[in-house]
Amino acid sequence: MISVALVRHAKSDWGDPTLPDHDRPLNARGERDAPAQAARLADSGFRPDVILSSTALRARTTAQAFADEFGVEPDLQQELYGASAPALLQAIEAAGLAGAGSVLIVAHDPGMTDLAYALSVERIDRMPTCAIATFSWDDDDWNVIDSVEPAQWSLQTP
Repeated sequence: MISVALVRHAKSDWGDPTLPDHDRPLNARGERDAPAQAARLADSGFRPDVILSSTALRARTTAQAFADEFGVEPDLQQELYGASAPALLQAIEAAGLAGAGSVLIVAHDPGMTDLAYALSVERIDRMPTCAIATFSWDDDDWNVIDSVEPAQWSLQTP
């Protein structure tokens, strides 16, 4: 069995228009939601073997909340910043093929919503900030996750 958790970064702060997009921090709501959502995911029984994250500050901070909950340090990947659904899927599959049985990825829209939509067979059409979409397959073949319907899936929003 293999599993994936898609986590859209928590709510970011738009207060300083001079900051580059990559450097925007979380706002107060995001700082509350990230650890709360990490705890909810832990309560669900999901345990990531690896956490992948965009290098953007808001994604890194969100990923760190999950890292603190699960004791798994995030693997920061520049190519996940603004990544498309196929690029996100490629990163997930690479982690799986490298030996992970469960992968958690923190990244951005529209890629996260597009990937959740595809993996849920068009049932998840929106990933709000700090939403978590989880998927599991009875198969152990990471190469089929985009072509085989998951055995289970869920969406948790803050």
